[in-house]
Amino acid sequence: MTSWTIADATQEEVKSGELGRRLRHFNYGFVGEYPEAQPVWLNAKDEQGRTIGGLRGYVFLYWLQIDVFWVDEAVRAAGLGSELLAQAEARAKHLGAHSAKLETFEWQARGFYVKHGYEEFGRIDKHTQGFYLAFMMKAL
Repeated sequence: MTSWTIADATQEEVKSGELGRRLRHFNYGFVGEYPEAQPVWLNAKDEQGRTIGGLRGYVFLYWLQIDVFWVDEAVRAAGLGSELLAQAEARAKHLGAHSAKLETFEWQARGFYVKHGYEEFGRIDKHTQGFYLAFMMKAL
């Protein structure tokens, strides 16, 4: 092949999952077959049904990837974050995860994660307006 075109993917192409399938089959040649990504999505609500926290992540290649984790400022330090994280980790272990990873900005919750056993394994200094972005992981 000596010529190609590059264009925005259509919604149909994205929904088809073709790229993911093709990459997964390539990966199988190195690490064997593994399950597709499994979501770990949790919400916490107050007595009135308002969202006061939540976590969005997924298990892929036996790792929990935490993408979004938020707790309302009014209930921080009350244990909700710890409970959400513990439940997410337990669900991930049930789905076969042996470890967890995440990214957190300097102004976010690095100390919270350290308190829960996460270790920083990398950092991008001056990522956004002079703040660093930390990469953290934990064995489950």
